[in-house]
Amino acid sequence: MKRLALAAGLLLAAAALAGVARPEGARAVEGTADDTVTVTGSASVTSVPNRAVLSLGVDSRADTARAAISANAKEMRRVIEAVRAAGGRDVSTQSVSLSPVLGENSAVTGYAAANVVTATVDVGRAGAVIDAAVEAGANQVWGPSRSSTDQTKLYLQALQAAVADAREKALTLAAASGRSLGKVTTVAESGSFTPVQLTEKAAAPDAGTPVVADAQETTATVTVTFALA
Repeated sequence: MKRLALAAGLLLAAAALAGVARPEGARAVEGTADDTVTVTGSASVTSVPNRAVLSLGVDSRADTARAAISANAKEMRRVIEAVRAAGGRDVSTQSVSLSPVLGENSAVTGYAAANVVTATVDVGRAGAVIDAAVEAGANQVWGPSRSSTDQTKLYLQALQAAVADAREKALTLAAASGRSLGKVTTVAESGSFTPVQLTEKAAAPDAGTPVVADAQETTATVTVTFALA
């Protein structure tokens, strides 16, 4: 009996020591992971585009392939010269094609040759370049695709403003939760800089083909995670 009582006493003492060495044995301890808040910020910068890209072409028809391509080449040279003279720059060939023209029962009735070039122009000269190209023989026109020569700079400005917008939102959420905002833990670009058309300006009457220099918005969006203190 004395041996059993001694063993029981040793077990109780060991259990007591274990409780002192491991506080979790007496109470639960919460994790120490940092709290965070994740927000999305966006901003836009408004600008008026000063550059336009035009696609201008000639479609020619003839009885034979040789005649069609020859006529097309002659007409296209005149168009290219007219485009450059009117202020077009960076003129380059976009496509050249030659194909049969089919009639009833899929019979070949002739051939069609087409040549298309692209040209970069100042927005204010776009209408004049189109008119000059058509006067020289162009019968195909696409565009203009308008943009700003400072497009990258505009997007970076929008991106910076988007980060500021995200911080303002995070500050509001932190204050509403009784917390303070800590450092940025992650930031990711998630938007696009594609310009969006806003309002149009009226074109002058009887001034040739009108090309409107409308205002555009360059937008940026970011997702930012902040630590909470």
